[in-house]
Amino acid sequence: MAARPTIHPMPFELLDPASLPGDPLDAEEALLARASAGDAVAHLWSAPVSLIVPRSYQRYAPLADARATFAQRGCPVWLRLSGGGLVPQGPGILNLSLAYPVRATMGALAEPVYLHLCGILADALNTLGVLTHHQAVEGSFCDGRFNLAWGPGGDARKIAGTAQYWRRAPQTSALSSGDRDTPRYAVLAHAVLLVNADPIEINERANAFEAMIGSGRRYEEMKVVTVAQALAYECFDIPADLFDRVRGAIAARITEAALPEGS
Repeated sequence: MAARPTIHPMPFELLDPASLPGDPLDAEEALLARASAGDAVAHLWSAPVSLIVPRSYQRYAPLADARATFAQRGCPVWLRLSGGGLVPQGPGILNLSLAYPVRATMGALAEPVYLHLCGILADALNTLGVLTHHQAVEGSFCDGRFNLAWGPGGDARKIAGTAQYWRRAPQTSALSSGDRDTPRYAVLAHAVLLVNADPIEINERANAFEAMIGSGRRYEEMKVVTVAQALAYECFDIPADLFDRVRGAIAARITEAALPEGS
Protein backbone atom coordinates (compact mmCIF):
# COMPACT_ATOMS: atom_id res chain seq x y z
CA MET A 1 0.00 0.00 0.00
CA ALA A 2 1.28 3.48 -0.84
CA ALA A 3 2.33 5.69 2.04
CA ARG A 4 -0.27 8.12 3.31
CA PRO A 5 0.40 11.78 2.59
CA THR A 6 1.95 14.16 5.09
CA ILE A 7 -0.79 16.30 6.61
CA HIS A 8 -1.07 19.85 7.89
CA PRO A 9 -2.68 20.80 11.21
CA MET A 10 -5.76 22.61 9.85
CA PRO A 11 -8.83 20.96 11.44
CA PHE A 12 -12.16 20.16 9.81
CA GLU A 13 -15.43 21.65 11.01
CA LEU A 14 -18.06 18.91 11.28
CA LEU A 15 -21.30 20.43 10.03
CA ASP A 16 -24.79 19.81 11.34
CA PRO A 17 -26.64 17.95 8.52
CA ALA A 18 -29.68 20.13 9.20
CA SER A 19 -27.65 23.17 8.10
CA LEU A 20 -27.31 21.83 4.54
CA PRO A 21 -29.91 21.23 1.80
CA GLY A 22 -31.52 17.80 1.56
CA ASP A 23 -30.87 17.53 -2.18
CA PRO A 24 -27.37 15.97 -2.45
CA LEU A 25 -26.36 18.20 -5.37
CA ASP A 26 -27.42 21.37 -3.52
CA ALA A 27 -25.50 20.14 -0.46
CA GLU A 28 -22.40 19.59 -2.60
CA GLU A 29 -22.66 23.16 -3.89
CA ALA A 30 -22.90 24.48 -0.34
CA LEU A 31 -19.82 22.49 0.71
CA LEU A 32 -17.85 23.71 -2.30
CA ALA A 33 -18.82 27.30 -1.48
CA ARG A 34 -17.39 26.87 2.02
CA ALA A 35 -14.18 25.37 0.60
CA SER A 36 -13.89 28.20 -1.94
CA ALA A 37 -14.07 30.64 0.97
CA GLY A 38 -11.10 28.89 2.59
CA ASP A 39 -12.89 26.60 5.04
CA ALA A 40 -12.32 22.89 5.66
CA VAL A 41 -15.65 21.24 6.41
CA ALA A 42 -16.97 17.71 6.89
CA HIS A 43 -20.50 16.39 6.43
CA LEU A 44 -21.67 13.01 7.76
CA TRP A 45 -25.06 12.21 6.32
CA SER A 46 -27.59 9.60 5.32
CA ALA A 47 -30.23 9.65 2.61
CA PRO A 48 -33.58 7.92 2.11
CA VAL A 49 -33.92 5.17 -0.48
CA SER A 50 -32.50 6.67 -3.67
CA LEU A 51 -29.79 6.35 -6.29
CA ILE A 52 -27.07 8.87 -7.14
CA VAL A 53 -25.45 8.89 -10.57
CA PRO A 54 -22.78 11.11 -12.16
CA ARG A 55 -23.76 13.68 -14.74
CA SER A 56 -22.05 11.50 -17.37
CA TYR A 57 -25.17 9.29 -17.24
CA GLN A 58 -26.95 12.02 -19.19
CA ARG A 59 -25.51 10.37 -22.31
CA TYR A 60 -28.12 7.59 -21.93
CA ALA A 61 -31.27 8.58 -23.82
CA PRO A 62 -33.66 6.70 -21.46
CA LEU A 63 -32.28 8.47 -18.36
CA ALA A 64 -35.12 10.97 -17.89
CA ASP A 65 -37.82 8.31 -18.25
CA ALA A 66 -35.94 5.94 -15.94
CA ARG A 67 -35.58 8.65 -13.30
CA ALA A 68 -39.29 9.39 -13.49
CA THR A 69 -40.18 5.70 -13.17
CA PHE A 70 -37.92 5.20 -10.15
CA ALA A 71 -39.21 8.37 -8.52
CA GLN A 72 -42.76 7.01 -8.84
CA ARG A 73 -41.54 3.87 -7.05
CA GLY A 74 -40.25 5.99 -4.15
CA CYS A 75 -36.62 5.94 -5.25
CA PRO A 76 -35.51 9.34 -6.60
CA VAL A 77 -32.36 9.38 -8.73
CA TRP A 78 -30.05 12.34 -8.10
CA LEU A 79 -27.21 13.68 -10.26
CA ARG A 80 -23.87 14.44 -8.60
CA LEU A 81 -20.83 16.52 -9.56
CA SER A 82 -18.10 13.89 -9.26
CA GLY A 83 -17.41 11.13 -11.78
CA GLY A 84 -17.56 7.38 -11.34
CA GLY A 85 -20.72 5.32 -11.48
CA LEU A 86 -24.08 4.68 -9.87
CA VAL A 87 -24.27 4.63 -6.05
CA PRO A 88 -27.24 3.32 -4.04
CA GLN A 89 -28.45 5.21 -0.98
CA GLY A 90 -30.85 4.30 1.80
CA PRO A 91 -31.06 2.78 5.29
CA GLY A 92 -27.78 1.39 6.58
CA ILE A 93 -25.61 3.56 4.32
CA LEU A 94 -23.48 6.39 5.74
CA ASN A 95 -21.90 9.14 3.63
CA LEU A 96 -18.85 11.26 4.42
CA SER A 97 -18.20 14.42 2.41
CA LEU A 98 -15.07 16.52 2.93
CA ALA A 99 -14.59 19.92 1.29
CA TYR A 100 -11.47 22.07 1.56
CA PRO A 101 -9.23 24.41 -0.45
CA VAL A 102 -6.05 23.27 -2.19
CA ARG A 103 -3.36 25.17 -4.06
CA ALA A 104 -2.05 22.94 -6.83
CA THR A 105 -2.45 22.21 -10.51
CA MET A 106 -5.65 20.42 -11.49
CA GLY A 107 -5.66 16.86 -10.15
CA ALA A 108 -2.07 17.00 -8.88
CA LEU A 109 -3.20 15.94 -5.43
CA ALA A 110 -5.80 13.41 -6.59
CA GLU A 111 -4.06 10.43 -5.00
CA PRO A 112 -3.31 12.16 -1.66
CA VAL A 113 -6.97 13.29 -1.53
CA TYR A 114 -8.13 9.68 -1.93
CA LEU A 115 -5.58 8.31 0.55
CA HIS A 116 -6.56 10.96 3.09
CA LEU A 117 -10.26 10.06 2.77
CA CYS A 118 -9.61 6.31 2.90
CA GLY A 119 -7.33 6.81 5.90
CA ILE A 120 -10.06 8.55 7.92
CA LEU A 121 -12.53 5.74 7.24
CA ALA A 122 -9.99 2.94 7.73
CA ASP A 123 -8.80 4.35 11.06
CA ALA A 124 -12.39 4.73 12.29
CA LEU A 125 -13.36 1.19 11.25
CA ASN A 126 -10.20 -0.20 12.81
CA THR A 127 -11.37 1.05 16.21
CA LEU A 128 -14.45 -1.15 15.75
CA GLY A 129 -12.46 -4.25 14.77
CA VAL A 130 -12.85 -4.01 10.98
CA LEU A 131 -9.54 -3.89 9.09
CA THR A 132 -9.68 -2.41 5.59
CA HIS A 133 -7.43 -1.25 2.75
CA HIS A 134 -7.92 0.42 -0.62
CA GLN A 135 -8.16 -1.54 -3.87
CA ALA A 136 -10.38 -2.07 -6.90
CA VAL A 137 -13.12 -4.71 -6.58
CA GLU A 138 -14.32 -5.75 -10.02
CA GLY A 139 -18.06 -6.35 -10.11
CA SER A 140 -18.91 -3.84 -7.36
CA PHE A 141 -20.94 -0.70 -8.00
CA CYS A 142 -18.91 2.44 -8.83
CA ASP A 143 -15.66 0.47 -8.79
CA GLY A 144 -12.29 2.22 -8.53
CA ARG A 145 -8.80 1.58 -7.19
CA PHE A 146 -9.55 3.72 -4.14
CA ASN A 147 -12.49 1.67 -2.94
CA LEU A 148 -12.15 0.79 0.72
CA ALA A 149 -12.13 -3.01 0.81
CA TRP A 150 -12.30 -5.75 3.42
CA GLY A 151 -10.69 -9.17 2.95
CA PRO A 152 -7.55 -10.38 1.21
CA GLY A 153 -6.56 -9.92 -2.45
CA GLY A 154 -8.93 -11.45 -4.95
CA ASP A 155 -11.44 -12.27 -2.19
CA ALA A 156 -11.70 -8.65 -1.07
CA ARG A 157 -15.12 -7.04 -0.99
CA LYS A 158 -15.96 -3.38 -1.28
CA ILE A 159 -17.14 -1.76 1.95
CA ALA A 160 -16.95 1.87 0.80
CA GLY A 161 -16.70 3.74 -2.48
CA THR A 162 -14.95 7.08 -2.99
CA ALA A 163 -15.03 9.95 -5.46
CA GLN A 164 -13.69 13.49 -5.73
CA TYR A 165 -14.46 16.70 -7.61
CA TRP A 166 -12.29 19.80 -8.14
CA ARG A 167 -13.59 23.31 -8.87
CA ARG A 168 -11.49 26.41 -9.57
CA ALA A 169 -11.74 28.85 -6.65
CA PRO A 170 -11.00 32.60 -6.60
CA GLN A 171 -7.56 33.72 -5.50
CA THR A 172 -7.34 35.23 -2.03
CA SER A 173 -5.75 38.61 -1.37
CA ALA A 174 -2.28 39.26 0.06
CA LEU A 175 -0.61 36.36 -1.71
CA SER A 176 3.04 36.18 -2.67
CA SER A 177 3.81 36.21 -6.39
CA GLY A 178 4.66 32.49 -6.22
CA ASP A 179 1.30 31.63 -4.67
CA ARG A 180 -0.53 33.77 -7.23
CA ASP A 181 1.02 31.63 -9.97
CA THR A 182 -0.47 28.42 -8.48
CA PRO A 183 -4.18 27.91 -9.10
CA ARG A 184 -6.52 27.51 -6.16
CA TYR A 185 -9.26 24.86 -6.08
CA ALA A 186 -12.09 23.75 -3.87
CA VAL A 187 -11.99 19.96 -3.51
CA LEU A 188 -14.96 17.77 -2.62
CA ALA A 189 -14.00 14.24 -1.50
CA HIS A 190 -16.85 11.83 -0.86
CA ALA A 191 -17.23 8.30 0.51
CA VAL A 192 -20.23 5.96 0.67
CA LEU A 193 -19.92 3.40 3.50
CA LEU A 194 -22.08 0.27 3.75
CA VAL A 195 -22.78 -0.08 7.47
CA ASN A 196 -25.76 -2.43 7.82
CA ALA A 197 -27.58 -2.06 4.53
CA ASP A 198 -29.08 -5.04 2.68
CA PRO A 199 -26.54 -5.95 -0.04
CA ILE A 200 -29.11 -7.95 -2.01
CA GLU A 201 -31.63 -5.10 -2.12
CA ILE A 202 -29.15 -2.35 -3.02
CA ASN A 203 -27.61 -4.41 -5.82
CA GLU A 204 -31.00 -5.42 -7.23
CA ARG A 205 -32.10 -1.78 -7.21
CA ALA A 206 -28.89 -0.63 -8.86
CA ASN A 207 -29.06 -3.37 -11.49
CA ALA A 208 -32.69 -2.58 -12.28
CA PHE A 209 -31.83 1.04 -13.01
CA GLU A 210 -28.77 0.17 -15.11
CA ALA A 211 -30.94 -2.24 -17.14
CA MET A 212 -33.62 0.41 -17.64
CA ILE A 213 -31.15 2.91 -19.13
CA GLY A 214 -29.36 0.21 -21.15
CA SER A 215 -25.89 0.86 -19.73
CA GLY A 216 -24.81 -2.79 -19.88
CA ARG A 217 -23.53 -2.66 -16.29
CA ARG A 218 -24.40 -5.31 -13.73
CA TYR A 219 -23.20 -5.53 -10.14
CA GLU A 220 -22.63 -8.58 -7.94
CA GLU A 221 -23.88 -8.88 -4.39
CA MET A 222 -20.86 -10.95 -3.30
CA LYS A 223 -18.48 -8.17 -4.32
CA VAL A 224 -19.64 -5.88 -1.50
CA VAL A 225 -19.73 -6.25 2.27
CA THR A 226 -21.24 -4.23 5.09
CA VAL A 227 -19.57 -3.34 8.38
CA ALA A 228 -22.10 -5.64 10.09
CA GLN A 229 -21.19 -8.55 7.81
CA ALA A 230 -17.46 -7.99 8.31
CA LEU A 231 -17.92 -8.07 12.08
CA ALA A 232 -19.98 -11.26 11.80
CA TYR A 233 -17.39 -12.94 9.58
CA GLU A 234 -14.75 -12.09 12.19
CA CYS A 235 -17.02 -13.60 14.90
CA PHE A 236 -17.57 -10.26 16.66
CA ASP A 237 -20.90 -9.35 18.24
CA ILE A 238 -22.92 -6.84 16.23
CA PRO A 239 -24.15 -4.08 18.56
CA ALA A 240 -27.74 -2.92 18.19
CA ASP A 241 -26.49 0.64 17.83
CA LEU A 242 -23.87 -0.21 15.19
CA PHE A 243 -24.82 2.62 12.84
CA ASP A 244 -24.46 5.20 15.61
CA ARG A 245 -21.14 3.67 16.69
CA VAL A 246 -19.75 3.86 13.16
CA ARG A 247 -20.92 7.45 12.82
CA GLY A 248 -19.33 8.31 16.17
CA ALA A 249 -16.03 6.64 15.26
CA ILE A 250 -15.81 8.57 11.99
CA ALA A 251 -16.79 11.85 13.68
CA ALA A 252 -14.04 11.32 16.26
CA ARG A 253 -11.49 10.66 13.54
CA ILE A 254 -12.56 13.81 11.67
CA THR A 255 -11.86 15.94 14.73
CA GLU A 256 -8.28 14.62 14.71
CA ALA A 257 -7.76 14.82 10.93
CA ALA A 258 -5.99 17.57 9.05
CA LEU A 259 -5.72 18.38 5.36
CA PRO A 260 -3.67 16.42 2.82
CA GLU A 261 -0.28 17.85 1.93
CA GLY A 262 -0.58 20.77 -0.46
CA SER A 263 -3.89 22.03 0.93
